[in-house]
Amino acid sequence: MNYQQAGEQLRAHQAEILALRQKIRDIQAERQPEPVGRYVFQGPEGEVALADLFGDRETLFIVHNMGRGCVYCTLWADGLNGLVDHLENAAAFVVTSPDTPEVQQAFSAERGWRFRMLSHSGTTFAEDMGYVRDGGQFPGLSVFRKNADGDVVRVGDTEFGPGDDYCAIWHMLDLAPGTGTWSPRYSYH
Repeated sequence: MNYQQAGEQLRAHQAEILALRQKIRDIQAERQPEPVGRYVFQGPEGEVALADLFGDRETLFIVHNMGRGCVYCTLWADGLNGLVDHLENAAAFVVTSPDTPEVQQAFSAERGWRFRMLSHSGTTFAEDMGYVRDGGQFPGLSVFRKNADGDVVRVGDTEFGPGDDYCAIWHMLDLAPGTGTWSPRYSYH
C-alpha cells in the first residue's frame, strides 16, 4: 500500500478512535462515584490523610506508581513531570508508591521530579483501589472528588501499560517502523 493510501486508512481509523474516546467520556460522566476509606499516607513531613491531599481543590489525581524498581513507572512519572504544572492548575496531584518517603525523595531528586510523592506502604490503599492483585502491583491513575461533607469518593480510574494513552512515547514510536521492541531504561548514557 502506498504512503497516501495508508494515510487515508490511518485517518479513518483515527476518526474511529476519536468516536470511541467520546463514548468512553460519556460512560465516565455517567459512572456513579465510589465511596473510599480514610487512608493515611507517609510523606517526608510525616502522615497525611487522603482528605487533606485536596488542598483547596475539589478533585485529586493519584498516580499508582510501583516504585523505584519499575522502569516503566519511571517512564510514566518522567512524562507526568512535564505535565505537573498543567495538572495542578486543574486539580491536586500526587504520586504514590510502596517505597519509603526517603527512597521516594532520593529518586525524585535524581530524576528531577517536581510533583508530590507519598508512600502507601503499610496501607491497603493500592489493593483497595484495584492496583494490587494476585500478589502483584500495577500502575495506574485514580481520580477522587471531595464532597461538601468532607467525604472522599473515587470518580474514575485507569491502568497504565505499554501502548496506553498516558505516555506519549508509545504513539510516537507507532509511527516509526522497527521500534516495536523498544523498552525504557533508567538512563541512556
